[in-house]
Order: sequence, then C-alpha cells, then structure tokens
Amino acid sequence: MSIFNLISIGIGLSMDAFAVAICKGLCQRKMNWKNAIKIGLYFGFFQGLMPLIGYFLGSQFAGLIASVSNWIAFFLLAIIGGHMIKESREVKQVEEVVCDVDGELKLDVKNMLLLSIATSIDALAVGISFALLNINIFSAVASIAVITFLFSTVGVFIGFKFGAKYKSKSEVLGGVILIVIGLKILLESIL
Repeated sequence: MSIFNLISIGIGLSMDAFAVAICKGLCQRKMNWKNAIKIGLYFGFFQGLMPLIGYFLGSQFAGLIASVSNWIAFFLLAIIGGHMIKESREVKQVEEVVCDVDGELKLDVKNMLLLSIATSIDALAVGISFALLNINIFSAVASIAVITFLFSTVGVFIGFKFGAKYKSKSEVLGGVILIVIGLKILLESIL
C-alpha cells in the first residue's frame, strides 16, 4: 500500500477522534495545550492499537479467505465510511460525555478510555482488512497513531476557537475517504 493510501486511511480514521476533540475544545474556557496534547495522546494511542489488534485477529484467518480479501476490505471500509457519514447526520448530546455539569472539560481516565475506545473501534476492522491485504502493519499503525494525535490535538484548539461548526463536516470527510480507499482497493484487484 502506498504512503498516500496509508496517510489517507489515517486521516479517515482520525475523523471520529477529531470530532470528539473539537467537542472537548468547546468545554475549555481558555486554551490549554497540555490538555490538548493529553487528549491527542489518548486518541492517537488507541487509534494505533486497534488496527494492530485487528491485524493479528485477521491474520489468523487470512489464508482461508485470501481469494476474496479485496472484496472484504472494500466492504469493511465502505461500511465503516457509510456509518461515519450516517453518524454525522444524527443529533448527538456529546457535551454530556465530554464536559462536566459545569461545562468544564472532562479528562478523567475513565472518560478518556471510554471515548478513545469508542472512536477507534472502526480502526479494529481496518486492521482486519490490513491483514487480508498483507500490509506492513507497523508503518500503518505508526502513521494512523501520529495522524490521529495531530488531528485530535489541533481539534481541541479548533473546538475552543471555532465551536461546533466543523464537527459533522469532519465525520463526513472521514467516511468519504474510507469509502474511496475501499473502492480503490477493490478496483485495483479487479482491473
């Protein structure tokens, strides 16, 4: 897989974390870069861990389904991308999860673990598709983790600065990117 595709997948996967980071930024009364980096580290770590877990799970049965692996990768990425687009259209009460009752930023371990896992579940499925496509998992995981860290850290600042304006747009963009990459993988195997 090309570096461009890995970066694109990293960007696509980071959009859920980016959207939640924007919401976290909404809770801040003043910009706190230490909190932004902490949020970026949580999201980046889990976004990198989940495809690694998915890769090792997928490697267990990759030989059994090798002949249809490109179709499976396409369907996984298309389903994840479509779900992200669908979620961007739903009205959510995210502020309850990311802010305290007084509107202050929630950064306790329980809250951050919950959000980190919730925003990275789709990366688990992408990791399975990586196993089916015989991708170098360590470069993929590193790029996904770093991209998510950067997007999430900047997302906190954007949330602080600009508010909820960009949240749903980032989820749509992430979904479209994953669908396009899945389609590209499928077309490359057919043509």
